[in-house]
Amino acid sequence: MALLDVEDIATYYGNIQALKSISLTVEEGEIVTLIGSNGAGKSTTLRSISGLSPPRAGSIRFMGEEISGTPPQQIVAKGISQSPEGRKCFPRMTVRENLDLGAYLRQEKGAINEDMERVFDLFPRLKEREKQKAGTMSGGEQQMLAIGRALMARPKLLLLDEPSMGIAPILVDRIYETIAEINKQGMTILLVEQNANYGLGVSDRAYVLETGTVALADTSASLRENPDVQKAYLGT
Repeated sequence: MALLDVEDIATYYGNIQALKSISLTVEEGEIVTLIGSNGAGKSTTLRSISGLSPPRAGSIRFMGEEISGTPPQQIVAKGISQSPEGRKCFPRMTVRENLDLGAYLRQEKGAINEDMERVFDLFPRLKEREKQKAGTMSGGEQQMLAIGRALMARPKLLLLDEPSMGIAPILVDRIYETIAEINKQGMTILLVEQNANYGLGVSDRAYVLETGTVALADTSASLRENPDVQKAYLGT
C-alpha cells in the first residue's frame, strides 16, 4: 500500500476544470516531484491533497484512508503538512512565532521543543534570526521558514510547493541540500517544482503534468534522459 494514492481526481475553480483525472502515488520514504509549465495543475494537485481545493471527483487515500472532502486542519492532524507556494509566512510575527504556529495542533511540549531544535539544526540561519520578524527576511530565508513551519507539524508526508521560486540561486542550492537531508532522515516528500533541473535532481520518481493531466510518469533519472523533457523543461 502506497503512503499516498491519488486516483482520477478532477478539481475545479468555479466552472474551470484545473485537474482532469490526475492519478499518482507516493511510497513511504520517497521524494516524488511534479514538474510542468505554469498552469499545468501542479499546485492545484497539492491543494487538492491538503484539502484546500477539494476535488469534485476521484479518490485521495492517505495511509489507506480516504481523505478527499476532509477539512484541511484534519488532514494536517492525519500527517500531511504543506509549505505553500509563495511561502505565506506571517510577516509581523517572529521566526519563532511562525514556527510555533506550525505546531498549533500538537500538545506535547517536549516533542515540540525537540522539533524546534531540529528545524534550527537544518536551517541555522533561522536560529540566528529567531526573534526577527519574518517580513524583514529575504525570500530564501522565508522559504526556509515555510519549510520549517511545515516540519513543526511532524508530518508523515511533506508537501513542498515551488521551493525555488523567486530565490537567489545560491540559496536554492542550500534549500535543496536541506530537502535531501530531510528525506534522508526519513521524511516522505511530494514536491512541486517549475525548475525541472532541481526537481528531477533530488527526487526518486517524477510526474510531468500538462494542462491538468499526467503526460509522463517515470523515474527521475529516466525523465532527465527523455529528449522531450530535455527540450521542454531542462533547456537542453
